Amino acid sequence: MSILKAIPSWTPPRDLGALRITTSDVDPAAFLRSLGAAGIGALKHPSGTAAAHCRLLLGSGSALRTAAGRAIGRDNPGPIVPKPGDKRFSDNAYRENAAYFYLAQQYLLLEHLVNELIDGAELNEDTAVKARFAARFILDALSPTNTLPGNPAAIRKAFDTGGLSLVRGLRNFLHDLRHNGGWPSQVDRSQFAVGVDLGATPGSVVYRSDLIELIQYTPQTPDVYATPLLFCPPWINKFYIMDLAPGKRLIEWAVQHGHTCFAISYRNPDASMSGLGFRDYLFDGPLDAVRVVREITGSETVNTVSICLGGTLTALGLAYNAAQDDPSIGSATFINTHTDFTEPGVLGAFTDENTIAALETQMARKGYLDSSQMARTFSTLRANDLIFQYVINNWLLGNKPPAFDLLAWNADSTRMPARMHGEYLRSCYLRNEFSRGEFEINGELLDPSRVDIDSYIVAAVDDHVVPWTSSYKTTHLLGGDSRFVLSTSGHIAGIVNPPSPKAKHWVNEAHSGDPHEWKAAAELRDGTWWLDWATWLADRAGAKQPAPPALGNATYPPLDDAPGVYVQEEA
Repeated sequence: MSILKAIPSWTPPRDLGALRITTSDVDPAAFLRSLGAAGIGALKHPSGTAAAHCRLLLGSGSALRTAAGRAIGRDNPGPIVPKPGDKRFSDNAYRENAAYFYLAQQYLLLEHLVNELIDGAELNEDTAVKARFAARFILDALSPTNTLPGNPAAIRKAFDTGGLSLVRGLRNFLHDLRHNGGWPSQVDRSQFAVGVDLGATPGSVVYRSDLIELIQYTPQTPDVYATPLLFCPPWINKFYIMDLAPGKRLIEWAVQHGHTCFAISYRNPDASMSGLGFRDYLFDGPLDAVRVVREITGSETVNTVSICLGGTLTALGLAYNAAQDDPSIGSATFINTHTDFTEPGVLGAFTDENTIAALETQMARKGYLDSSQMARTFSTLRANDLIFQYVINNWLLGNKPPAFDLLAWNADSTRMPARMHGEYLRSCYLRNEFSRGEFEINGELLDPSRVDIDSYIVAAVDDHVVPWTSSYKTTHLLGGDSRFVLSTSGHIAGIVNPPSPKAKHWVNEAHSGDPHEWKAAAELRDGTWWLDWATWLADRAGAKQPAPPALGNATYPPLDDAPGVYVQEEA
């Protein structure tokens, strides 16, 4: 049942003008303006700026002398080394060839200078974060490894292939210019089909509204736990991050461990959905899905597992249910989820008042945030890994982009309704309403401490979108007993974490107020957190009973095979 009629119609935040183009259109997040402010700030501190340039000159002289020594066989270290994890200059030519060595040293010294100048500009925190972000992106783009003369591997391949790699690279470049907005393709999606290779765990759509499809999965064990399990994805991505290629499917893992599983698949919004807001997604998303799951299974309670912003929405639903004395959710699993946004991670650079207002102006013209804009925003967060790596691979080396299921999912972007995007940025990132007890629904302030169910909270130690220390805050924000587990890897690999020899996770039964104290005392265990979670969830899933002979019921009969039609909607 929709609540849209109960919500006032949405209107754009301001009079837009027909074709007016402003600085907010060109630079909506004010990155370039912040970088300009850093330049002005550096000029206001001439002594510090002069000292930084002197250090650059001294470093350049040292690099030149070291390069000259390497030209005659010496192996003295240069004045600067790449940061840990920076693999751009790993080719032997940057050590063995004097010219390439000097080129890399000069670039790294320039990076250091720019960071010094921004640090010395005495900017306010928001402007400094944006200036560093912009500077890092520009410097990453200017890396010599992104050019043919500055990339020894590309030159070697051009000679080895008689120039064929350059022809292929040009062809890849022209394809991306025509079909990908001039951005390098990250993946060869032709190797994957949703419903065949991805999102292919057997099941059926048993409910469809204007916002969601609810998928029920076919049991794969003779007996199942009495309490069903509902997967709640973020609304900004396709749900099949939980149902990738064989062996990487969290949903199938749960099905094979005896759970009756359901998953929400959100519709890819268009302009007709521009007025849908945060509350629409709450009531017509997870809360509506919980209602249908209960009616299909006859269970009084449903366990939930939620990812990223899907977890934020579920946490709001839990607090709303607590205010209504509604026990329909029995336990909740949160994976890489913000509930307290005081540590917003790298996305904090996009969530100040001026940036949000500029984005609202842009979105009001179409009624939604374009999927490509969302995808490219996330790519810029790790530009070397998600942009310039493919400049090198596709355009300089002339290779095809890789066929990789995770990247295929990442490229399958979704839009976001204008109202929803503005409301969640303001309520969560800007005002942090939920953790403050200030999030209001139907005239009632939600109190997260009233949530009195068990929760399992997973974070990833290298997560750049939701810092693990932010995920940890949920252990103290919500009531009830919680278990916190810290996985290796980053935001996505922390989710797609099937059993493997490399998988590890930290556990610690005590929850101190300081996450770093928790980690210092935690035990690092071999194996994926999936195994730990399966044990935890089994204890909260009720008794075993025979698996249902059919999916859905008379009220909710199967409509389509999984993964449904909403996930197939193109951006």
